[in-house]
Amino acid sequence: MLDTVRRWFTPAPVAGKHAARRFDGAVVDRLTASWNAVNTAIDAELKSDLDRLRARSRDMAKNNEYAAKFMRMVRNNVAGKDGFVLQARSEDVSANGKATLDRLANRAIENAFYRWGRPGRCEVTGKLGFADVVRTLTVALARDGEFLVRRVRGAAAGEYGFMLQVLDIERLDTRYNRAGTSGSNAIIMGVEVDTVGRPLYYHIFTALPGEAGGLQRQRERVPAGEIWHKFIPFDLEQTRGVPWMHAAMRRINDLNGYREAAVIAARIGASKMGFFTSKDGEPPPNDGKDAQGNFISQVSPGEFAVLPDGYGFEAFDPTYPHDQFEAFVRGALRGIASALGVSYPSLGNDLSQVNFSSIRAGLLEEREEWVVIQNFLIASFLEPLFEEWLDMSLLSGAIRLPNGSVLPAAKAEKFRLHTWLGRRWEWVDPLKDIQASKEAIDAGLASPQQIAASLGRDVEEILDDIAAFRTMAAEKGVVLGGASLGGAAGVQPAPAPSEDDTAEIADRQATRGLLDALRDLAQRPINVQVQAPAVSFTPEVRVDIAATQVHVPAAEVRVEVAAPVVTVTPEVLVHLPDRTTTTSIERDAEGDITRTVQVETTKE
Repeated sequence: MLDTVRRWFTPAPVAGKHAARRFDGAVVDRLTASWNAVNTAIDAELKSDLDRLRARSRDMAKNNEYAAKFMRMVRNNVAGKDGFVLQARSEDVSANGKATLDRLANRAIENAFYRWGRPGRCEVTGKLGFADVVRTLTVALARDGEFLVRRVRGAAAGEYGFMLQVLDIERLDTRYNRAGTSGSNAIIMGVEVDTVGRPLYYHIFTALPGEAGGLQRQRERVPAGEIWHKFIPFDLEQTRGVPWMHAAMRRINDLNGYREAAVIAARIGASKMGFFTSKDGEPPPNDGKDAQGNFISQVSPGEFAVLPDGYGFEAFDPTYPHDQFEAFVRGALRGIASALGVSYPSLGNDLSQVNFSSIRAGLLEEREEWVVIQNFLIASFLEPLFEEWLDMSLLSGAIRLPNGSVLPAAKAEKFRLHTWLGRRWEWVDPLKDIQASKEAIDAGLASPQQIAASLGRDVEEILDDIAAFRTMAAEKGVVLGGASLGGAAGVQPAPAPSEDDTAEIADRQATRGLLDALRDLAQRPINVQVQAPAVSFTPEVRVDIAATQVHVPAAEVRVEVAAPVVTVTPEVLVHLPDRTTTTSIERDAEGDITRTVQVETTKE
């Protein structure tokens, strides 16, 4: 305050004299003397702080409800219940340069990746499926700031020749550091790097803390080509990751202590009513002590006791927690939510002071943060994972078409094209968003593919689901209602088809669709415009002498006759021979289709 007053009465710099210009944030005075900030490399700070930061972050994730909620928010919003969905996009290019999707190959790749992602095939312990691996790594990324995955290749990696080994980041020796020399590489917190900071080797402990049985843990020097070590950089030239709760840890801990003290104070206030006081400190007459020497007193509902002679009573009526408790906790949680990059209503489970507009604005910013994290995981982890899985699977002959033929490894570059679909979210009022999407498509500002991707769906899968539903409805003898389902209004039962073969039912449906299209064409009216001739005449002038009236009509009257509309309804007769399709299916021991043969016979 004195510095402020002093500046008020300090004369302004005189023109011509030297006037210092500087940033207020760099001023050092009595108000900023405790603000100790130095410029230090991020790796130098992490060498002394990383282990403690990670330990405190893990403790909070286990024991603090808000930290645990943040971990669940990261898991559910970044990975979600389905993880990330692979969409293969390999194409065939014709002679004229037109590219079309190779649907058979894409479906074979997606099916193979789905089978690989089952527990027991993608991860070495056999405990986790691929979606579980992604969720586990996402939580580790937020809690520890980084994660570690080892790639296992070859015959030991099962049918596809490729598996993952998820490692605890505690295996990476933070305390192992070495300066680089002309004959050796630098080692920074267990990561051996070249002169430009590119990782070459990782020095991995063979046992976790506490597993060595008191013995010194041994390190293994693993090539960087076998390790995926991923983190979102917090600063430039950073070698190790930083726990995401680093900026909120102090406030979370302080808030936890504050709430603990408030709870204890409330418990004491609810338990104690007051104290007996005496000048000599002796207990009241007829009042005993317990084994520890504490005064024994009893209180019964509706009882009015009489104080002994010489004793007074001092009431104990604490007012804590006071009225500001809730406001203080809410303010602290807002700061914590800002440090974590989430909205306060989501972190604090508090919707008491929000409306539709405010919560929508908060969720939009929060979900933008989730999408940024998803894009990081896709670009740095999932895309290289798919490419390596594809190479090993093609070499192992594990990707097969429905007819049993193997996708050729020579066309690996063609099959690399793909996209990943991350989790997306619905709104409180989805009807408005659906209407907005329909209007965007109608106006040419968006495509169905874009809308489906924004919902985390593959538009091809949507169409396949609709087609499968139509086939199933036809098989059950149900006529669908609604234009989107391709049927007339109402649901009417019909006799079930006699043939049970799925391929034959699909063939009959295709024929029925062709007949419906031709029938629609035959019933569509054809408008023919006929030019009518113009009619003209010249009237005579009539004079009525007796009535002394003269009638003089117009010299010429022209009448235009509208062209008549001629409706022609042609009759189209289509006769298609009856056909029978027989399909034989061969399956492997696991029930997967390995080969299909279709034979089509035309009945004369």
